[in-house]
Amino acid sequence: MRAVCPVIGSEQLARESGPCLGRSLWFRQPQRSSFCLIALATAALAAGCGVPESLRLVQQPRNGIPLDEHVCLVYSQRYQINLGGAERLHSFDINKYAKIYLQLVTDGLIRPEDVYVPAEIGREDLLRVHTPEYLARLRQPSALARYLESGWVTLMLPGVADAAILRPFRYATGGTVLAARLAVRYGVAVNLGGGYHHAEPDRGGGFCIYADMPIAIRVLQSEGLIRRALVVDLDAHQGNGTARCMTGDDDVFTFDMHEEDIYPFPKETNDLDIPLTAGMEDDEYLRLLSGHLPEAFDRARPDIVFLQVGVDVLAGDRLARLRLTPEAIIERDRLVFDEAGRRRFPIVMVLGGGYSRQAWQVQYRSIRRVLGRHAYRGESASP
Repeated sequence: MRAVCPVIGSEQLARESGPCLGRSLWFRQPQRSSFCLIALATAALAAGCGVPESLRLVQQPRNGIPLDEHVCLVYSQRYQINLGGAERLHSFDINKYAKIYLQLVTDGLIRPEDVYVPAEIGREDLLRVHTPEYLARLRQPSALARYLESGWVTLMLPGVADAAILRPFRYATGGTVLAARLAVRYGVAVNLGGGYHHAEPDRGGGFCIYADMPIAIRVLQSEGLIRRALVVDLDAHQGNGTARCMTGDDDVFTFDMHEEDIYPFPKETNDLDIPLTAGMEDDEYLRLLSGHLPEAFDRARPDIVFLQVGVDVLAGDRLARLRLTPEAIIERDRLVFDEAGRRRFPIVMVLGGGYSRQAWQVQYRSIRRVLGRHAYRGESASP
């Protein structure tokens, strides 16, 4: 059966996306109408052809509008890695950022003009955390392939690799910096990207190139906007890179809940590490988080909170073995936002990992709750 998308007619489809997006897509059974637009748009992105107007509107750096006067959303279409479809061979779905953005627009939660569009992070700011030798090494496709765990990257010319892969990472890192500035000013910011917590000062790893959270902390410290910061990392994999970047800094407190017997090896030492056993389910996980969050906030005394919300804790994830439900993940994120809200601490959400087909949908639901009118005041909004 050929899919028909009731949210856009043929004329609107051509107007929004050009002829390339109008190629027929086939499904075994009808899909929900809002997800139909996402499928069409991400197919176009993968093919490197027509781009919907709502994505074109988030290409050039510009200011957006805080929702409910205190919640800011940061995103750029330039986060997209487009290698003519080859990017889909990777276990990480780089299209998830666009999927989440398009779903938020389709469901009427945001307009493109509401979104803050970041600039590409500059070399000067990268050097606040990374060594010059490491940045030079990134020009070698063989090194980049090793950090991304993608052998086919070795076949790329250095200039092509920089434009097609490193530049999107630099835009997403710029997004985390912008989101941090906005959080200090308005209260809450969500970057639809970032969370590259395996990147260390002198090397990448685990699909991570630039240490966006440490870079944002250093930038805001240099601007006098903050002194102290708290990183709450809830990805299934330990944020070893963030820990290394912040080693010896008493003004930055890192709290990390992670599965103990998966990558990375060896583990680094955070200020508060909570190792988790494979197979852990909702109740035990949420009990541990609820028990340790107040301690982390009390010890950190932060001027800003960075929350890394990787969803590889979801049951069935290909690269982890925790067994959380989508509802528990949404509750997990709510607990951190509510703790920050009660204490009136600015908070930044970055997306991190997640390697199941459901990953982007779970993060979409959590972000939808954050964008609710009362998220920052510590009250639950409807999912």
